[in-house]
Amino acid sequence: MCGDSDTPKEHCGVVAVATAKEDAMPYIHNGLVAEQHRGQDSFGIALLDKKGFHVEIKMGLVSELPTLKGIDGRFGIGHVRYTTAGVPNIKDSQPNKARCRGLEIVTAFNGNVANVMRLKEKLRREYSFAGNGDGEVIATLIASYLDKGMDLESAIVTAQRDIDGAYSVVLLTSRGKLAAFRDPHGLRPLSFGRKGSSIMFASESVALDANGFTSIESVRPGELITVSNGNVTRRQMAAGKPTAHCMFEFVYFSRPDSVLEGQSVYNARFRLGIELAKTYSTDADIIVPVPDTARPAAEGMHEVTGIPVREGLMKNRYIGRTFILPSQGERERAVKIKLNPIPAVVSGKKIVLVDDSLVRGTTLRNLVSELRRAGARKVEVWLTCPPIISPCFYGIDMSNHNELAAAKMSVDEIEAQIGADALRYQTIDGLKKALGLGNDLCTGCLTAKYPTKLANMLAKELSKSDIKGRYFEQKSLAESKA
Repeated sequence: MCGDSDTPKEHCGVVAVATAKEDAMPYIHNGLVAEQHRGQDSFGIALLDKKGFHVEIKMGLVSELPTLKGIDGRFGIGHVRYTTAGVPNIKDSQPNKARCRGLEIVTAFNGNVANVMRLKEKLRREYSFAGNGDGEVIATLIASYLDKGMDLESAIVTAQRDIDGAYSVVLLTSRGKLAAFRDPHGLRPLSFGRKGSSIMFASESVALDANGFTSIESVRPGELITVSNGNVTRRQMAAGKPTAHCMFEFVYFSRPDSVLEGQSVYNARFRLGIELAKTYSTDADIIVPVPDTARPAAEGMHEVTGIPVREGLMKNRYIGRTFILPSQGERERAVKIKLNPIPAVVSGKKIVLVDDSLVRGTTLRNLVSELRRAGARKVEVWLTCPPIISPCFYGIDMSNHNELAAAKMSVDEIEAQIGADALRYQTIDGLKKALGLGNDLCTGCLTAKYPTKLANMLAKELSKSDIKGRYFEQKSLAESKA
């Protein structure tokens, strides 16, 4: 989906590297550029050399990354961030640094901590916080256990037992030890690969591809991997938890050339289109994908129906992000500038407009209207994701029921609101079949059934309230009572 006012957002992406002899900086830079789609508000790097940590955090895109000349560190971590509410600010950007018992650690984090308020209140008795980010809480929590005399592995294992939510974390110590770990459900992705004696971690495999790393695989749910003096140790921290990979990583967030949990993202989206075409019928003349994530699904639909795929919408790639504009009117005008119909393609045609998902409906309403203005005779909307009926508590910016069209309206009502001749959603069975992971998926936003206890409590509390904004900023919720 391209229209930012109606697009769910990912929190961030992480990278980390320990090289054999080379400078870590080029690896961090290339990795962050490859993951720029995961966060465009700020970026940060932390490099370690003989003098200690060198941390740079900037607002904006990775293309503005400083050269940091004179730093020949072989260890580093990096982060790109998206702000889920309010105005982007440097205080909540990453990496986060913490000091403990003569040791410094830096961390970068992707995900969302559902019990962040409880953890923060507990830690505030002894520690202070510079910002409001979950990553800073994770770094401080680990530091608190190091202060109690635990070694790094024990501190991480103990900390992960305290955290409810989704997290993929990379951590670097001032002694040159690198660690990466993932929540027991595997909600947020994390991959790693090797190139000779060098080791690299990243939210997506494309960041490893960009640096020439091979033998790429996923960090297992609940796994801790440490790299020290060239030695790699793998430890399973938690077992017995149901695997629950985020289905939105496949439907929307990840780059199509990524491989997650052993599955090609491109192939998954192609199969989503196949499942849609098998479920519904149409008399459309052409299939028009919304740039860019819907293209593989459109190709899959063509495979079944034989209906030609046409680029009926042109995306202006030089328009900035629109979701943070202050008024709905401004956001809608920005969407019109960002996506423009091509009358020569759509005029007089019956169209299936295929997109990945619908959150509020604003973007699709505008697109349907613009396609009709460009001469389209009929516009059906087909979505590769089932209806989103409940918030996400694991790192996607869908924070309450009030902003979710499908939580308040029927399919027919949404169809009328966006002005489509028909609205067709993917089925949950079709989604699971297309992604190829069986039941090892988190579908909490589709079913209101979550893999963690606190998220289920929060969802019930939120469904009875008219709260706007992020749930963890509301101290009256069940999270503060649990």
